[in-house]
Amino acid sequence: MTRQTNLQQESHVFRLVIIGTLSAAFFSSTFILNRAMSLEGGHWVWSASLRYLFMLVFLLGGLTLLGKGTVLRQLLRLYRQHWLFWTLAGTTGFGLFYSLICFSASYAPGWVVATTWQTTILASPLVLLFFGKRTPTRALLFIGLIFAGIVLVNLEHATVSSLRELLLGAVPVLIAAIVYPLGNQMVWEAQKGGYKAIPAIQAPVLENPFSRIILLSVGSLPFWLVLILLTEPAAPSAGQWLNTALVALFSGVIATGLFLQARHLTTNSYEISAIDSTQSTEVVFTLLGEVLLLGAVLPGTLGFIGIALTVTGLVFYVKAQYSGA
Repeated sequence: MTRQTNLQQESHVFRLVIIGTLSAAFFSSTFILNRAMSLEGGHWVWSASLRYLFMLVFLLGGLTLLGKGTVLRQLLRLYRQHWLFWTLAGTTGFGLFYSLICFSASYAPGWVVATTWQTTILASPLVLLFFGKRTPTRALLFIGLIFAGIVLVNLEHATVSSLRELLLGAVPVLIAAIVYPLGNQMVWEAQKGGYKAIPAIQAPVLENPFSRIILLSVGSLPFWLVLILLTEPAAPSAGQWLNTALVALFSGVIATGLFLQARHLTTNSYEISAIDSTQSTEVVFTLLGEVLLLGAVLPGTLGFIGIALTVTGLVFYVKAQYSGA
């Protein structure tokens, strides 16, 4: 492998990491706004389900205004052809993932949820192994460095009033950290030719990440309907409608679109893990958001060390991909 090829590959990964980090900045709005809605008394089921309703309104409305009726017909045809796959993938990667995140917001501050959520960095290699992909040992060591920084941030800020709140705030997020990359990888496998029970879905319209978001959102609708019927939550307030609309725009449309596009541009499991690892910066963005918007105090020494470890681990992780790891 020539030096020029190495530089080209490193430049490619660097661009993907930039896109992934930008998506993390928009994703961080989820943790802040969900916590704000919880403190105002909004039910977590509405915080979760309304997000995907607004996402569909934004995306389908946008396609209609742009005169993309052909795209809508193609997506409808794809959903009819593989309705079971899109329902399972949407339920896993969108429904289970986000309902668990919103549930945890009722028992833990946004930065605690954001910090715990970073276990998805460790879950991603496990998901890749499940699908027969390999992740280099050296890369896993740098993932450990990232996670060590996250732990220090958690130690700096975490205050748990009871074991019950700890479990209800943390365990659902740990599960969400697994099902989110699982749902994303199901779609990746389908686009790359299928894997065992996963059908091969190779359609040009899927090259656009928003097309995949629409299909996954539609696929999650049965899950949300069943969840609402089972929980029978009180009607959402006007503030909850507004906040879920903002979450849908910032996190559901912009952040998810950026993240899925970065993942789509990957060519191997190393790059997939690198993109998933950029989500560790959500902790940084969430802390900054809470300081600026919610009046939280700046982190102390452990917090700043943790942030430095997280960023350093990410940089070395990316560099390790093309240095013989």
